[in-house]
Amino acid sequence: MMTPIVETYDLWKVYPMNGTGVEALRGVNLTVKAGELVALVGPSGSGKSTLLHLLGAMDTPTRGEVRLNGRSLAQMSDAERTRLRCREIGFVFQTFNLLPMLSALENVEIALRLAGVPGQKRRARAAQLLESMRLEGRMRHLPRQLSGGERQRVAIARALANRPALLLADEPTGNLDSTTGESIVALLRQLNSQGQTIVLVTHNAEVANQAGQMLQMKDGQLQH
Repeated sequence: MMTPIVETYDLWKVYPMNGTGVEALRGVNLTVKAGELVALVGPSGSGKSTLLHLLGAMDTPTRGEVRLNGRSLAQMSDAERTRLRCREIGFVFQTFNLLPMLSALENVEIALRLAGVPGQKRRARAAQLLESMRLEGRMRHLPRQLSGGERQRVAIARALANRPALLLADEPTGNLDSTTGESIVALLRQLNSQGQTIVLVTHNAEVANQAGQMLQMKDGQLQH
């Protein structure tokens, strides 16, 4: 039996607007087990990214609960949630979110620095990750000197820096051409085959079909 990494119970997210509330999530119950690759699909506004942000402790639900490795995020202090995001959750974004004045190596290193990893050790770990992404010749390059696919591979290396229990990817191929996007999906599948638990949001049916589990969202709910 695979252990649940993430569990949500009756998860709601309501945003106040014009004196009423917009229900972005409505009673979502979800379990992601260790080693799974799960794709969240659905139209814009269906709640996919909202759910991903709650799984990643980047936002808090209006009601309901998120548990990571059996621990309730609601019972954690702000400092504990920050530490959790740094050390146990990796994030990959559509827009890469690399710091433009830092090299590829330094962009990966910064995640390790935030986790308190000492200088020499974090430099070695960052270099190892970039080599695994086939970027050994690009480590000193700034983001603007890299292609879109290379930037996304740097972003994935950064997300993996602290060996997270959970990797969250929000439209990781959204800013890439189809061939480059396919290479990023192949990389994510390879990581998953090595045991990395991944939840990704995508509009791309071809990407979603390569996940072990595809979950459809509509109007803030998971469709069963």
